[in-house]
Amino acid sequence: MHETEPDGLVRLTAVEAQKALAAGDLTSQELVGACLKRIAERDPKIGAWAHLSNEAALAAARASDERRARGKTLGALDGIPVGVKDIIDTKDFPTELGSEIFAGRQPTEDAFVVSELKASGAIILGKTVTTEFAFFGPGKTRNPHDLERTPGGSSSGSAAAVADFQVPIALGTQTAGSIIRPASYCGVIGYKPTFGYVSRTGVLGQSAPLDTIGGYARSVDDLALLIDCISGFDTADRDMIGHDPQLMSAMQNAKSRPPRRLAFVKSPAWAQGDEKMRSAIEAFASRLHGVEVTETELPAGFEHIIRLQQIVQFSDIARNYGPIADAHPDRVSEKLKDVIAEGRSFSATSYEDARSKQEMLCEALRPIFVHNDAILTPAAAGIAPVGLQSTGSPMFNGLWTYLKLPCISLPLLSVDAMPLGVQLVGARGDSGRLLGVASWMMKERGLRA
Repeated sequence: MHETEPDGLVRLTAVEAQKALAAGDLTSQELVGACLKRIAERDPKIGAWAHLSNEAALAAARASDERRARGKTLGALDGIPVGVKDIIDTKDFPTELGSEIFAGRQPTEDAFVVSELKASGAIILGKTVTTEFAFFGPGKTRNPHDLERTPGGSSSGSAAAVADFQVPIALGTQTAGSIIRPASYCGVIGYKPTFGYVSRTGVLGQSAPLDTIGGYARSVDDLALLIDCISGFDTADRDMIGHDPQLMSAMQNAKSRPPRRLAFVKSPAWAQGDEKMRSAIEAFASRLHGVEVTETELPAGFEHIIRLQQIVQFSDIARNYGPIADAHPDRVSEKLKDVIAEGRSFSATSYEDARSKQEMLCEALRPIFVHNDAILTPAAAGIAPVGLQSTGSPMFNGLWTYLKLPCISLPLLSVDAMPLGVQLVGARGDSGRLLGVASWMMKERGLRA
């Protein structure tokens, strides 16, 4: 997979590194130094990072080591390096939103989630590449498994950096398929929590009813830990919902109750997936041991759900990005201008109708979640496409984002020597059980959970 095999330190998950730090077998300076060395070796080809500061990262690592040596209270991610998608404001790094229009843009305040990461002791290595305004316009990032293929988008750099062992965990965002699809293409675990679990204050807004912050890692435990650290309640984000932030504990409890039933859902996008993907996931579903997998049709009313998601997303893109494109028509992609035009074509009535159906259609799924531990469904239409002009299609993701449900992509399949994710979808607000199922599934395949 990798031209230069990574050393042992960069292969550590965040939880493994956390244990080694606590035992005195590792220092944060050693871990951060190993990640920076890996980045120096590999990132000229991968292009996962928009901004880095070796000096600042090593200084923060030294400060973490000093806290530990003095017996001070430590945060849950103390000394662990993290990547942050470049639509999330950071006062220590530029946040350029994947657009030349905002080159050099320097926030004066951290986004809420960055403040939460710092409070947990995490070391912010730098900013990972995003597509143009977290939409379809690709950045410089390449897929670590094949440099001629896309890493997906819009959280391109975060997914690629974790896949290439440059950092153990990284933040991403999803409005349609921007976490799950890159996870599938790059062969890492990508997790999108329930909508409203993580604050978006200080994050580029694309579509307020859909935008969700999540992340990437190489273990399910790491993602539970990450969300625990960034999911403090923020009154400035009006869409936040009250919840128990101890996702790690909930997941550990769910692990003690192995899943009994999974609903295999092909979704309205099924026919648009390629044949190899469909064959691979059908075979996977038929061979899962220890759990009953039943092919399940979505209820009536889901036939147009992909279009409903697009109406919401594209209308909001027109509202939020339209003025930027109007002011800089020569500095935005044609694809973005086309979507802005389409978004402006939707009436206010169409938008409100699409919004009103979110809750109705989510409620229609309740019987599936009553009788099943999770939904099993494709994470992408196929493996990462060849070429860097496109980041692939979110058709297998957008409907779940529209329904505000937690989703996770697991690197459990391979087609033509390229990774292909398996997507699990959970009931809204039941992320602990979803991650418990994901952890069980990883272990069933003999992988680190």
